[in-house]
Amino acid sequence: MSDKLAPGATVTGAQSLIRALEAAGAEHVFGIPGGAILPAYDPLFDSVRLRHILVRHEQGAGHAAEGYAAATGRVGVCMATSGPGATNLVTPLADAHMDSVPMVAITGQVASGSIGTDAFQEADIRGITMPVTKHNFLVTDPADIPRTVAEAFHIAGTGRPGPVLVDVAKDALQARTTFSWPTELHLPGYRPVVRPHAKQVREAARLIVESRKPVLYVGGGVVRAAAAAELRKLAELTGIPVVTTLMARGAFPDSHPQHLGMPGMHGTVSAVGALQRSDLILSLGARFDDRVTGQLSSFAPHAKVVHADIDPAEIGKNRFADVPIVGDCREVIADLVVAVEAEHRAGRTGDYEGWVRDLAAVKKRYPLGYETPVGSLAPQYVIERLGRIAGPDAVYVAGVGQHQMWAAQFVSYEKPRTWLNSGGLGTMGYAVPAAMGAKVGRPDTTVWAIDGDGCFQMTNQELATCALEGIPIKVAVINNESLGMVRQWQTLFYNQRYSNTDLQSKRIPDFVKLADAYGCVGLACDSPEDVDSTIDKAMEINDVPVVVDFRVHRDAMVWPMVAAGTSNDDIKLARDMAPVWEDDDLEGGAA
Repeated sequence: MSDKLAPGATVTGAQSLIRALEAAGAEHVFGIPGGAILPAYDPLFDSVRLRHILVRHEQGAGHAAEGYAAATGRVGVCMATSGPGATNLVTPLADAHMDSVPMVAITGQVASGSIGTDAFQEADIRGITMPVTKHNFLVTDPADIPRTVAEAFHIAGTGRPGPVLVDVAKDALQARTTFSWPTELHLPGYRPVVRPHAKQVREAARLIVESRKPVLYVGGGVVRAAAAAELRKLAELTGIPVVTTLMARGAFPDSHPQHLGMPGMHGTVSAVGALQRSDLILSLGARFDDRVTGQLSSFAPHAKVVHADIDPAEIGKNRFADVPIVGDCREVIADLVVAVEAEHRAGRTGDYEGWVRDLAAVKKRYPLGYETPVGSLAPQYVIERLGRIAGPDAVYVAGVGQHQMWAAQFVSYEKPRTWLNSGGLGTMGYAVPAAMGAKVGRPDTTVWAIDGDGCFQMTNQELATCALEGIPIKVAVINNESLGMVRQWQTLFYNQRYSNTDLQSKRIPDFVKLADAYGCVGLACDSPEDVDSTIDKAMEINDVPVVVDFRVHRDAMVWPMVAAGTSNDDIKLARDMAPVWEDDDLEGGAA
């Protein structure tokens, strides 16, 4: 579109929408046209600033926008028409809402005069998505389009990031208006607190130096706030052990000696034990999710809690906070560094020597591991080798299930924004379109989708998008012929009654032929001896997408495990094992 308009010149609402997206800094839009949004696609055709990527399903558009945002830190954008087009975005919107992903969804709506009449392809998408968006808008006046888009991008990308929906009536897109980009925004009800309260920060620093068994409990908010450098400075200043949640993998280097790994249902014994036996938890951008705490009433029973989060609604929601700190994690951690340095200058330092020594012993005693099956391929080995060969600069995107947990456990993450997954909502089908979005946002980076055969079959049609649009992602299908995590639970809790979890994916479909049919390169591997050479071959192909069907052992399980609803004290390394630690494993026992 032309950059300049003559004074007083008018444009259509659709032209105004495209100009607004350009002015907001959007560069890529993932979407599918349809009747109600069609007026916007005509000026989009002429835009030299916006690249539209035609997906094969609106769910793919939403997850691609998520992947783009999570990999880059910028606001992702998707677009769909009214009715079913818009409702197909509900899952990615809910996913982005749970995982604090900045995203703006533009949807068409039937003409304003038809709203409420059950017109063709009408759906109250604003009402439907109100619980799963940070905010949403319905625009019926074309003059409101630029301001609404500006507000949507501001809300999505500031405070606690999240998805915002802008629903635009078709007649507003077709009507004439003037374009005026707002120079400032007036949102009196939206004032996210970024700077933390100094008194609370000083109190947190006091607890840090007084504690004997502290833990830095790091959540995805640290990644969203781009606070990895500040976190490392705080950790090394204090010497406090660090655990990183599923959403925070990469926020602190796995190779760092203070890192104990991931806590939670499938976390490391040392990370789970550190939280459970701690006397002080410094929670940074985490929300005390049930997958981390296990049975909440028995979680870290003797720990005081410093809880820092940009969202005041999260603080104290699940666990009482002795010191609540509302603020951006980057600002909070930077201020904590200053406050702790002041404590040190005053001669007050923490004494964690015994605690650190005991945790190191637990970490050494209970490393992550897996059984090597005879005559078949261990999925953990595949993922471990993939991480080694692709390296710490690659981006790894996982679906949901066993492969997700193995990817979190057996790839070493050294940098933030190299691990993307659906954490809170647990959305099958996330990986392929999210990897597509990540590759669009970071075209010079190797992007691997690590997917299960169940997840892969939900959204693999986006391989066609990748092939046609020149988006050469790589997909490792961890094919165990099953809905693997459900099968694991059936093994452990349902007497091995495998009701409707057998996908027969080594027989139908043939993933290699499927990849070929989509214009990708298809590879297969079913033996340990061929894993490295297969990954090397996939790494050499950079002009088209690659799909590797890794045909793995069916009965492999994710360990360690804390069964849902039980105490973290009951963590087990394998089936029918007793809890793996005793009270005297960590200094001071249970208290």
